[in-house]
Amino acid sequence: MMEEGQKEMRHDELLEIDTSISSLGPAKIPSVMQYAKYVSDDDRILINVAEEEPDSDAGKPQYLEFEKAGPRAFTYFDSSKTKCAICTCGGLCPGINDVIRAIVMEACYHYKVSAVLGIRFGLEGFIPKYKHDIMELTPSKVSEIHKFGGTILGSSRGPQNPEEIVDALERLNISVLFMIGGDGTMKAVKAVCAEIEKRRLKIAVIGIPKTIDNDINYVTKSFGFDTAVEKATEAIECAHTEAKGAMNGIGLVKLMGRESGFIAAQAALALKDVNFVLIPESSFHIDGPDGFLAGLEARLRDRQHAVVVVAEGAGQEHCQISGEKDPSGNPVLCDISGLIISKSKEYFAQKGMQATLKFIDPSYIIRSVPANSNDRVYCGFLGQMAVHAAMAGKTGMVVSNLQARYVHLPLDLVITRRKKINIHSEFWRSVLESTGQLMYMPDMNPDMQPVVNA
Repeated sequence: MMEEGQKEMRHDELLEIDTSISSLGPAKIPSVMQYAKYVSDDDRILINVAEEEPDSDAGKPQYLEFEKAGPRAFTYFDSSKTKCAICTCGGLCPGINDVIRAIVMEACYHYKVSAVLGIRFGLEGFIPKYKHDIMELTPSKVSEIHKFGGTILGSSRGPQNPEEIVDALERLNISVLFMIGGDGTMKAVKAVCAEIEKRRLKIAVIGIPKTIDNDINYVTKSFGFDTAVEKATEAIECAHTEAKGAMNGIGLVKLMGRESGFIAAQAALALKDVNFVLIPESSFHIDGPDGFLAGLEARLRDRQHAVVVVAEGAGQEHCQISGEKDPSGNPVLCDISGLIISKSKEYFAQKGMQATLKFIDPSYIIRSVPANSNDRVYCGFLGQMAVHAAMAGKTGMVVSNLQARYVHLPLDLVITRRKKINIHSEFWRSVLESTGQLMYMPDMNPDMQPVVNA
Protein backbone atom coordinates (compact mmCIF):
# COMPACT_ATOMS: atom_id res chain seq x y z
CA MET A 1 0.00 0.00 0.00
CA MET A 2 1.46 3.37 -1.02
CA GLU A 3 1.19 6.62 0.86
CA GLU A 4 -1.83 8.75 0.11
CA GLY A 5 -1.27 11.35 -2.57
CA GLN A 6 1.51 9.58 -4.39
CA LYS A 7 1.32 10.06 -8.12
CA GLU A 8 0.59 7.53 -10.80
CA MET A 9 3.66 6.46 -12.71
CA ARG A 10 4.49 4.57 -15.84
CA HIS A 11 5.80 1.03 -15.54
CA ASP A 12 9.11 1.97 -17.17
CA GLU A 13 9.76 4.54 -14.43
CA LEU A 14 9.99 1.86 -11.70
CA LEU A 15 13.58 0.65 -11.40
CA GLU A 16 14.19 -3.08 -11.35
CA ILE A 17 16.03 -3.08 -8.02
CA ASP A 18 15.08 -5.44 -5.20
CA THR A 19 14.23 -3.41 -2.10
CA SER A 20 12.73 -6.25 -0.06
CA ILE A 21 13.87 -6.64 3.54
CA SER A 22 14.94 -9.94 5.09
CA SER A 23 13.06 -11.24 8.11
CA LEU A 24 13.77 -13.91 10.71
CA GLY A 25 10.20 -15.17 10.43
CA PRO A 26 6.57 -14.20 10.98
CA ALA A 27 5.95 -11.65 13.73
CA LYS A 28 3.23 -13.19 15.93
CA ILE A 29 3.62 -11.58 19.36
CA PRO A 30 1.36 -8.57 20.07
CA SER A 31 3.52 -5.50 20.58
CA VAL A 32 3.95 -4.16 24.10
CA MET A 33 4.24 -0.65 22.65
CA GLN A 34 1.54 1.67 23.94
CA TYR A 35 -0.01 4.64 22.15
CA ALA A 36 1.71 3.65 18.92
CA LYS A 37 0.52 4.23 15.40
CA TYR A 38 1.47 0.93 13.87
CA VAL A 39 2.97 0.50 10.43
CA SER A 40 2.29 -2.50 8.21
CA ASP A 41 4.92 -4.26 6.12
CA ASP A 42 2.59 -3.56 3.20
CA ASP A 43 3.02 0.18 3.74
CA ARG A 44 5.37 1.14 0.93
CA ILE A 45 6.83 4.55 0.15
CA LEU A 46 7.33 5.48 -3.49
CA ILE A 47 10.36 7.74 -3.95
CA ASN A 48 11.80 9.35 -7.06
CA VAL A 49 15.44 8.31 -6.75
CA ALA A 50 16.71 9.88 -9.97
CA GLU A 51 18.85 12.28 -7.96
CA GLU A 52 20.31 9.36 -5.98
CA GLU A 53 21.40 7.64 -9.19
CA PRO A 54 24.52 9.41 -10.55
CA ASP A 55 24.16 7.87 -14.02
CA SER A 56 20.51 8.71 -14.46
CA ASP A 57 18.93 11.53 -16.41
CA ALA A 58 17.98 13.91 -13.59
CA GLY A 59 15.01 15.17 -15.59
CA LYS A 60 13.50 11.71 -15.95
CA PRO A 61 11.71 10.29 -12.87
CA GLN A 62 12.94 6.93 -11.61
CA TYR A 63 11.07 5.34 -8.76
CA LEU A 64 11.71 2.74 -6.09
CA GLU A 65 9.34 1.41 -3.46
CA PHE A 66 10.69 1.14 0.07
CA GLU A 67 9.35 -0.50 3.20
CA LYS A 68 8.22 2.16 5.64
CA ALA A 69 9.98 2.35 9.00
CA GLY A 70 8.08 2.43 12.28
CA PRO A 71 6.58 0.22 15.01
CA ARG A 72 4.72 -2.94 14.01
CA ALA A 73 1.60 -4.24 15.72
CA PHE A 74 3.28 -7.63 16.18
CA THR A 75 6.87 -8.40 17.09
CA TYR A 76 9.03 -11.39 16.29
CA PHE A 77 10.87 -11.32 19.61
CA ASP A 78 9.38 -11.74 23.07
CA SER A 79 10.78 -8.47 24.40
CA SER A 80 11.00 -9.60 28.04
CA LYS A 81 13.39 -12.37 26.97
CA THR A 82 15.35 -10.36 24.38
CA LYS A 83 18.93 -9.23 24.90
CA CYS A 84 20.34 -6.56 22.58
CA ALA A 85 23.87 -5.37 21.84
CA ILE A 86 25.24 -2.13 20.35
CA CYS A 87 28.55 -1.73 18.55
CA THR A 88 30.11 1.50 17.17
CA CYS A 89 32.77 1.27 14.48
CA GLY A 90 35.02 3.54 12.44
CA GLY A 91 35.84 7.21 12.96
CA LEU A 92 34.09 9.49 15.39
CA CYS A 93 31.13 11.58 14.34
CA PRO A 94 28.80 13.99 16.17
CA GLY A 95 25.70 12.16 17.37
CA ILE A 96 26.92 8.62 18.04
CA ASN A 97 26.09 8.89 21.72
CA ASP A 98 22.66 10.26 20.81
CA VAL A 99 21.94 7.15 18.71
CA ILE A 100 23.15 4.85 21.50
CA ARG A 101 20.95 6.68 23.98
CA ALA A 102 17.90 6.51 21.70
CA ILE A 103 18.32 2.75 21.19
CA VAL A 104 18.67 2.07 24.92
CA MET A 105 15.73 4.27 25.90
CA GLU A 106 13.44 2.81 23.24
CA ALA A 107 14.42 -0.80 23.92
CA CYS A 108 14.26 -0.54 27.72
CA TYR A 109 11.35 1.83 28.34
CA HIS A 110 9.01 1.02 25.48
CA TYR A 111 9.81 -2.62 24.62
CA LYS A 112 11.06 -3.55 28.10
CA VAL A 113 13.84 -5.80 26.79
CA SER A 114 15.77 -7.85 29.32
CA ALA A 115 19.13 -6.15 28.70
CA VAL A 116 21.17 -3.98 26.34
CA LEU A 117 24.92 -4.61 26.18
CA GLY A 118 27.54 -2.24 24.83
CA ILE A 119 30.37 -3.84 22.87
CA ARG A 120 33.57 -1.90 23.57
CA PHE A 121 35.92 -0.58 20.89
CA GLY A 122 34.13 -1.67 17.75
CA LEU A 123 34.29 -5.16 16.35
CA GLU A 124 37.36 -5.85 18.50
CA GLY A 125 34.98 -6.08 21.45
CA PHE A 126 33.65 -9.40 20.14
CA ILE A 127 37.09 -11.00 19.87
CA PRO A 128 38.47 -12.62 23.08
CA LYS A 129 42.14 -11.84 22.36
CA TYR A 130 41.55 -8.08 22.73
CA LYS A 131 40.15 -8.55 26.26
CA HIS A 132 37.71 -5.63 26.04
CA ASP A 133 35.05 -5.58 28.75
CA ILE A 134 31.35 -5.69 27.94
CA MET A 135 29.32 -2.73 29.19
CA GLU A 136 25.73 -3.02 30.36
CA LEU A 137 23.74 -0.07 29.06
CA THR A 138 20.83 1.03 31.21
CA PRO A 139 18.70 4.17 30.91
CA SER A 140 20.45 5.70 33.92
CA LYS A 141 23.89 5.08 32.40
CA VAL A 142 23.04 6.70 29.06
CA SER A 143 20.74 9.49 30.21
CA GLU A 144 23.43 12.19 29.94
CA ILE A 145 25.72 10.87 27.21
CA HIS A 146 24.12 12.93 24.44
CA LYS A 147 25.78 15.99 25.96
CA PHE A 148 29.21 14.67 25.02
CA GLY A 149 30.98 14.01 21.73
CA GLY A 150 32.53 10.73 20.65
CA THR A 151 31.13 7.37 21.67
CA ILE A 152 30.74 6.04 25.19
CA LEU A 153 31.57 2.57 23.81
CA GLY A 154 34.78 3.50 22.03
CA SER A 155 35.49 2.53 18.45
CA SER A 156 38.06 0.85 16.23
CA ARG A 157 38.81 0.34 12.57
CA GLY A 158 39.57 -2.77 10.60
CA PRO A 159 37.82 -6.04 9.80
CA GLN A 160 37.36 -8.89 12.25
CA ASN A 161 36.48 -12.50 11.59
CA PRO A 162 32.67 -12.81 11.26
CA GLU A 163 32.84 -16.35 12.66
CA GLU A 164 34.36 -15.06 15.89
CA ILE A 165 31.79 -12.26 16.03
CA VAL A 166 28.89 -14.71 15.74
CA ASP A 167 30.57 -17.02 18.28
CA ALA A 168 30.48 -14.10 20.72
CA LEU A 169 26.83 -13.35 19.92
CA GLU A 170 25.96 -16.95 20.73
CA ARG A 171 27.98 -16.95 23.95
CA LEU A 172 26.30 -13.76 25.11
CA ASN A 173 22.84 -15.00 24.06
CA ILE A 174 22.30 -11.87 21.94
CA SER A 175 19.08 -11.73 19.90
CA VAL A 176 19.57 -8.29 18.33
CA LEU A 177 22.75 -6.50 17.25
CA PHE A 178 22.82 -2.83 16.29
CA MET A 179 25.93 -1.81 14.33
CA ILE A 180 26.61 1.92 13.95
CA GLY A 181 29.15 2.73 11.27
CA GLY A 182 29.98 3.69 7.73
CA ASP A 183 30.50 1.87 4.45
CA GLY A 184 32.99 -0.62 5.87
CA THR A 185 30.74 -1.36 8.83
CA MET A 186 27.77 -2.01 6.56
CA LYS A 187 29.90 -4.53 4.66
CA ALA A 188 30.72 -6.14 8.01
CA VAL A 189 26.98 -6.29 8.76
CA LYS A 190 26.52 -8.25 5.55
CA ALA A 191 29.30 -10.68 6.47
CA VAL A 192 27.91 -11.20 9.98
CA CYS A 193 24.41 -11.78 8.59
CA ALA A 194 25.78 -14.37 6.16
CA GLU A 195 27.45 -16.25 9.02
CA ILE A 196 24.27 -16.09 11.12
CA GLU A 197 22.24 -17.45 8.22
CA LYS A 198 24.81 -20.18 7.63
CA ARG A 199 24.35 -21.35 11.23
CA ARG A 200 20.56 -20.95 11.00
CA LEU A 201 20.46 -18.69 14.02
CA LYS A 202 17.67 -16.28 14.88
CA ILE A 203 19.68 -13.11 15.44
CA ALA A 204 18.65 -9.78 13.93
CA VAL A 205 21.36 -7.38 12.75
CA ILE A 206 20.41 -3.76 12.02
CA GLY A 207 22.81 -1.23 10.51
CA ILE A 208 22.63 2.46 11.41
CA PRO A 209 24.58 4.51 8.85
CA LYS A 210 27.28 6.79 10.26
CA THR A 211 29.63 8.89 8.17
CA ILE A 212 30.67 12.46 8.70
CA ASP A 213 31.45 12.67 4.96
CA ASN A 214 27.75 12.10 4.10
CA ASP A 215 28.79 9.52 1.49
CA ILE A 216 26.54 6.53 2.22
CA ASN A 217 24.41 5.47 -0.72
CA TYR A 218 20.67 6.16 -0.44
CA VAL A 219 21.05 8.09 2.80
CA THR A 220 20.04 11.65 1.96
CA LYS A 221 21.88 13.13 4.93
CA SER A 222 23.86 11.20 7.51
CA PHE A 223 23.60 12.10 11.17
CA GLY A 224 26.31 14.48 12.36
CA PHE A 225 26.57 16.16 8.97
CA ASP A 226 24.68 19.29 10.06
CA THR A 227 26.95 19.63 13.08
CA ALA A 228 30.06 19.09 10.96
CA VAL A 229 29.04 21.85 8.56
CA GLU A 230 28.24 24.18 11.45
CA LYS A 231 31.69 23.66 13.01
CA ALA A 232 33.38 23.88 9.61
CA THR A 233 31.91 27.33 9.05
CA GLU A 234 33.55 28.48 12.29
CA ALA A 235 36.94 27.45 10.91
CA ILE A 236 36.19 29.20 7.62
CA GLU A 237 35.25 32.39 9.47
CA CYS A 238 38.65 32.28 11.19
CA ALA A 239 40.38 31.72 7.84
CA HIS A 240 38.52 34.68 6.38
CA THR A 241 39.61 36.88 9.28
CA GLU A 242 43.22 35.78 8.85
CA ALA A 243 43.09 36.37 5.09
CA LYS A 244 41.73 39.89 5.46
CA GLY A 245 44.31 40.68 8.11
CA ALA A 246 47.21 40.69 5.66
CA MET A 247 47.89 42.05 2.21
CA ASN A 248 47.20 39.23 -0.25
CA GLY A 249 46.23 37.00 2.64
CA ILE A 250 45.15 33.44 1.89
CA GLY A 251 43.11 31.38 4.34
CA LEU A 252 43.29 27.64 3.51
CA VAL A 253 40.90 25.30 5.33
CA LYS A 254 41.12 21.52 5.00
CA LEU A 255 37.88 19.64 5.64
CA MET A 256 36.95 15.97 5.71
CA GLY A 257 35.83 14.25 2.53
CA ARG A 258 37.82 11.29 1.21
CA GLU A 259 35.74 10.64 -1.90
CA SER A 260 32.88 13.10 -1.46
CA GLY A 261 33.08 16.84 -0.90
CA PHE A 262 29.72 17.41 0.78
CA ILE A 263 31.05 19.11 3.91
CA ALA A 264 33.25 21.48 1.91
CA ALA A 265 30.45 22.31 -0.53
CA GLN A 266 27.74 22.76 2.11
CA ALA A 267 29.99 24.89 4.32
CA ALA A 268 30.76 27.13 1.34
CA LEU A 269 27.04 27.63 0.76
CA ALA A 270 26.43 28.28 4.45
CA LEU A 271 29.13 30.94 4.64
CA LYS A 272 29.55 33.16 1.60
CA ASP A 273 33.19 34.01 2.34
CA VAL A 274 34.70 31.10 0.37
CA ASN A 275 36.31 31.85 -3.00
CA PHE A 276 37.53 28.39 -4.02
CA VAL A 277 36.16 24.94 -3.13
CA LEU A 278 38.21 21.93 -4.21
CA ILE A 279 36.48 18.55 -3.95
CA PRO A 280 37.31 14.96 -5.02
CA GLU A 281 34.50 14.83 -7.59
CA SER A 282 35.71 17.82 -9.62
CA SER A 283 39.16 17.66 -11.17
CA PHE A 284 41.23 20.78 -11.53
CA HIS A 285 44.65 21.93 -12.72
CA ILE A 286 47.11 23.42 -10.28
CA ASP A 287 49.48 24.94 -12.84
CA GLY A 288 48.85 26.61 -16.17
CA PRO A 289 46.85 29.66 -17.26
CA ASP A 290 43.52 28.11 -16.15
CA GLY A 291 44.94 26.38 -13.10
CA PHE A 292 44.25 26.98 -9.43
CA LEU A 293 47.40 29.03 -8.80
CA ALA A 294 46.67 31.40 -11.67
CA GLY A 295 43.09 31.71 -10.43
CA LEU A 296 44.31 32.40 -6.92
CA GLU A 297 46.65 35.10 -8.23
CA ALA A 298 43.80 36.73 -10.16
CA ARG A 299 41.59 36.71 -7.07
CA LEU A 300 44.33 38.35 -4.96
CA ARG A 301 44.93 41.03 -7.57
CA ASP A 302 41.17 41.74 -7.63
CA ARG A 303 40.37 41.66 -3.90
CA GLN A 304 43.71 41.29 -2.00
CA HIS A 305 42.53 38.26 -0.05
CA ALA A 306 41.15 34.77 -0.70
CA VAL A 307 39.59 31.87 1.23
CA VAL A 308 40.17 28.35 -0.06
CA VAL A 309 38.36 25.25 1.22
CA VAL A 310 39.78 21.89 0.19
CA ALA A 311 38.32 18.45 0.92
CA GLU A 312 40.98 15.98 1.99
CA GLY A 313 40.44 13.74 -1.05
CA ALA A 314 40.59 16.50 -3.65
CA GLY A 315 43.32 16.65 -6.28
CA GLN A 316 44.80 13.23 -5.60
CA GLU A 317 45.97 13.08 -9.21
CA HIS A 318 48.45 15.87 -8.48
CA CYS A 319 50.53 14.17 -5.79
CA GLN A 320 52.20 10.86 -5.18
CA ILE A 321 49.96 8.17 -3.74
CA SER A 322 51.71 5.51 -1.64
CA GLY A 323 49.32 2.70 -2.55
CA GLU A 324 48.98 1.82 1.13
CA LYS A 325 45.65 1.32 2.87
CA ASP A 326 44.43 2.32 6.32
CA PRO A 327 42.96 -0.21 8.81
CA SER A 328 39.51 0.29 7.25
CA GLY A 329 40.81 -0.66 3.81
CA ASN A 330 40.67 2.87 2.40
CA PRO A 331 43.59 4.10 0.26
CA VAL A 332 45.94 6.36 2.22
CA LEU A 333 45.53 9.83 0.75
CA CYS A 334 48.35 12.11 -0.24
CA ASP A 335 48.57 15.52 1.46
CA ILE A 336 46.86 17.81 -1.05
CA SER A 337 46.89 20.71 1.41
CA GLY A 338 50.65 20.44 1.88
CA LEU A 339 51.10 20.40 -1.88
CA ILE A 340 48.97 23.51 -2.33
CA ILE A 341 50.88 25.30 0.43
CA SER A 342 54.30 24.51 -1.03
CA LYS A 343 53.30 25.25 -4.61
CA SER A 344 51.61 28.52 -3.62
CA LYS A 345 54.70 29.75 -1.81
CA GLU A 346 56.89 28.83 -4.76
CA TYR A 347 54.49 30.35 -7.28
CA PHE A 348 54.16 33.73 -5.57
CA ALA A 349 57.89 33.89 -4.85
CA GLN A 350 58.57 33.43 -8.57
CA LYS A 351 56.02 36.14 -9.34
CA GLY A 352 57.67 38.48 -6.84
CA MET A 353 54.25 38.91 -5.30
CA GLN A 354 53.65 39.25 -1.57
CA ALA A 355 51.29 36.58 -0.19
CA THR A 356 50.63 35.30 3.32
CA LEU A 357 49.02 31.87 3.70
CA LYS A 358 47.42 30.63 6.92
CA PHE A 359 46.41 26.95 7.11
CA ILE A 360 43.61 25.61 9.35
CA ASP A 361 42.75 21.90 9.77
CA PRO A 362 39.75 21.52 12.14
CA SER A 363 39.06 17.88 11.23
CA TYR A 364 39.41 16.26 14.66
CA ILE A 365 37.60 19.12 16.38
CA ILE A 366 34.67 18.69 14.00
CA ARG A 367 34.54 14.92 14.52
CA SER A 368 34.61 15.11 18.30
CA VAL A 369 32.00 17.73 19.21
CA PRO A 370 28.51 16.93 20.54
CA ALA A 371 25.69 16.96 18.02
CA ASN A 372 23.67 20.12 17.51
CA SER A 373 19.90 20.21 18.08
CA ASN A 374 18.95 19.19 14.54
CA ASP A 375 21.26 16.18 14.59
CA ARG A 376 20.04 15.20 18.06
CA VAL A 377 16.47 15.02 16.82
CA TYR A 378 17.60 13.02 13.78
CA CYS A 379 19.64 10.58 15.90
CA GLY A 380 16.66 10.03 18.16
CA PHE A 381 14.50 9.00 15.23
CA LEU A 382 17.18 6.70 13.81
CA GLY A 383 17.62 4.90 17.13
CA GLN A 384 13.89 4.46 17.60
CA MET A 385 13.33 3.22 14.05
CA ALA A 386 16.20 0.75 14.37
CA VAL A 387 14.63 -0.77 17.50
CA HIS A 388 11.21 -1.01 15.83
CA ALA A 389 12.73 -2.86 12.88
CA ALA A 390 14.74 -5.24 15.06
CA MET A 391 11.85 -6.18 17.34
CA ALA A 392 9.73 -6.97 14.27
CA GLY A 393 12.39 -9.49 13.22
CA LYS A 394 13.89 -7.46 10.38
CA THR A 395 17.55 -8.19 9.67
CA GLY A 396 20.33 -7.47 7.20
CA MET A 397 19.04 -3.95 6.64
CA VAL A 398 19.83 -0.31 7.26
CA VAL A 399 17.44 2.28 8.67
CA SER A 400 17.61 5.45 6.61
CA ASN A 401 16.14 8.90 6.19
CA LEU A 402 15.65 9.11 2.44
CA GLN A 403 14.27 12.39 1.15
CA ALA A 404 12.62 13.16 4.52
CA ARG A 405 11.07 9.69 4.89
CA TYR A 406 12.24 6.97 7.27
CA VAL A 407 12.58 3.70 5.39
CA HIS A 408 14.23 0.28 5.55
CA LEU A 409 17.05 -0.21 3.04
CA PRO A 410 18.48 -3.57 1.97
CA LEU A 411 22.21 -3.80 2.63
CA ASP A 412 23.12 -4.44 -1.00
CA LEU A 413 21.65 -1.10 -2.01
CA VAL A 414 23.71 0.72 0.61
CA ILE A 415 27.12 -0.86 -0.06
CA THR A 416 26.98 -0.79 -3.87
CA ARG A 417 28.91 2.48 -4.03
CA ARG A 418 29.66 5.66 -2.13
CA LYS A 419 27.48 8.69 -2.64
CA LYS A 420 29.18 11.60 -4.39
CA ILE A 421 28.33 15.13 -5.48
CA ASN A 422 26.98 15.30 -9.01
CA ILE A 423 29.09 18.10 -10.48
CA HIS A 424 26.43 18.69 -13.16
CA SER A 425 23.73 19.27 -10.55
CA GLU A 426 22.04 22.45 -9.44
CA PHE A 427 23.64 21.94 -6.03
CA TRP A 428 27.19 22.14 -7.39
CA ARG A 429 26.25 25.01 -9.65
CA SER A 430 25.01 26.87 -6.57
CA VAL A 431 28.35 26.27 -4.90
CA LEU A 432 30.21 27.64 -7.92
CA GLU A 433 27.93 30.65 -8.05
CA SER A 434 28.49 31.27 -4.35
CA THR A 435 32.28 31.15 -4.65
CA GLY A 436 32.59 32.70 -8.11
CA GLN A 437 35.56 30.42 -8.74
CA LEU A 438 34.63 29.81 -12.37
CA MET A 439 35.55 33.44 -12.96
CA TYR A 440 39.13 32.45 -12.11
CA MET A 441 39.16 28.75 -13.10
CA PRO A 442 36.83 28.49 -16.13
CA ASP A 443 37.98 24.99 -17.12
CA MET A 444 37.02 23.45 -13.75
CA ASN A 445 33.58 22.59 -15.17
CA PRO A 446 33.77 23.25 -18.93
CA ASP A 447 30.05 22.62 -19.49
CA MET A 448 29.10 25.46 -17.15
CA GLN A 449 29.38 29.11 -18.04
CA PRO A 450 31.65 31.29 -15.89
CA VAL A 451 29.87 33.39 -13.30
CA VAL A 452 30.83 36.72 -11.82
CA ASN A 453 31.68 36.83 -8.12
CA ALA A 454 29.35 39.16 -6.30
